[in-house]
Amino acid sequence: MMLNKKVKEIMTTDVVTTDPDADVVYAFEKLMKHKISSLPVVEDDKLVGIITATDVGHNLILDKYELGTRVEEIMISPVVTVSPDDSLETVIKVMKEGVSSSGILNQLPVVENSKIIGIISDGDVIQEIF
Repeated sequence: MMLNKKVKEIMTTDVVTTDPDADVVYAFEKLMKHKISSLPVVEDDKLVGIITATDVGHNLILDKYELGTRVEEIMISPVVTVSPDDSLETVIKVMKEGVSSSGILNQLPVVENSKIIGIISDGDVIQEIF
């Protein structure tokens, strides 16, 4: 069954990230430029948070951020992650559970030894199954 496939078989490995000191506007531009919906926040090779295009875009429009607001002030932390050896079934469960607690988790960073090694999206999962 497809659901037994491992995360490492279908994850994206070239992950675009940002650092906690980055300006929110700069991070948002990065999200738009790469056409991605979330941006993991990495410090000293460790995953420390994540920001989403929806959150950031929404708050920029509402003018919620002071000039010079940094990513670490607005990032979601701790981050819900999966491991490279998790099955797609696990990914789906984690995404579903996330919906009830913190809104939609459509992208999960893949972490091994607290290092981000990939990212997996609901789109990746859907493509595998259908």
